[in-house]
Amino acid sequence: MNYSWNWGVLLQPTGIGDSTYLNWIMTGLGWLAVIAIVAWSIAMLLGSLLGIMRTLPSPTARAIGSAYVTIFRNVPLLIQLFIWFYVVPNFLPNSIQSWWINDLGANTTALISASIGLGLFTAARVCEQVRTGIEAIPPGQINAGYAMGFSTTQLYRYVILPQSFRMILPPLSSELTNCVKNTSVASLVGVAELISQMKTISEYTQNTIEIYTYVTLIFILINVCLIGLMNFLEKRLQVPGLIVGTK
Repeated sequence: MNYSWNWGVLLQPTGIGDSTYLNWIMTGLGWLAVIAIVAWSIAMLLGSLLGIMRTLPSPTARAIGSAYVTIFRNVPLLIQLFIWFYVVPNFLPNSIQSWWINDLGANTTALISASIGLGLFTAARVCEQVRTGIEAIPPGQINAGYAMGFSTTQLYRYVILPQSFRMILPPLSSELTNCVKNTSVASLVGVAELISQMKTISEYTQNTIEIYTYVTLIFILINVCLIGLMNFLEKRLQVPGLIVGTK
C-alpha cells in the first residue's frame, strides 16, 4: 500500500488566507452544533406535545399523534430533508419564496431546511418515548388524581409528566445521540457541517484515513460527553421504585 501518512494534516495551511484545515473542521463543528441544537429543540417540544396527545382521552388528539408518527417514522430522513430543501420552498407565498431564494444565502437555507427536517423526524421518535413513559405510570396514580378532583391538565402537569420524563431519560439519551449523528445527512443538502468539511479536506489533501479518523473521534467524544450528561441527570432526577430509580 503506497500511502503517505500525515497525522498533522489539520495543522497545514489551506492556501486560503491564514486558515488551516483545523479551522475548517471547527467551522463544520459549529454548523453541526447549530443544527443539532435547533433540531433537538424542535424534537423535544413537538415530540412531547405529540406524545401527550397520543395518551389523551380525545380520539381526535390520538389520531393526529398516530398519523404524525406513522408518516415521519416511515419516510427515510434523507428524503424528508430533500423535500424540505427542494420541494417545500416552491409552495411558499411569493414574497416569502423570493426572500428565501434571493435574500438568504444558500448555506443558510440549507441549514434551516436541515434543522427543520431533522427536528420533525426526531420528534416522531421522541413522541413514542414520551407516550411510553406516560403509559408506564401506574393506573392507580391516575385514578387517585381524578378522585382528588384534578382536571386532566392538572393531572398531566403535577402527576404524570414529572414522573414520565424522568423515566424516559435513558431512551432520550439514545435519541439525543442519534440526532447529533444524523446531522451528518445535512451535508447532502449543502450544509458546510463537519462531514462536508471532512470530504472537502480529504479531496484537497488526499489524507483520507487521517481525516476520517479525526472526524470519527470527534463524534465519539461529543456523544460520550452527551451520554455522560444524561447519565448525570438520570441519577439526579431518579424516582425511587421506577425505571431509573432505586428501591
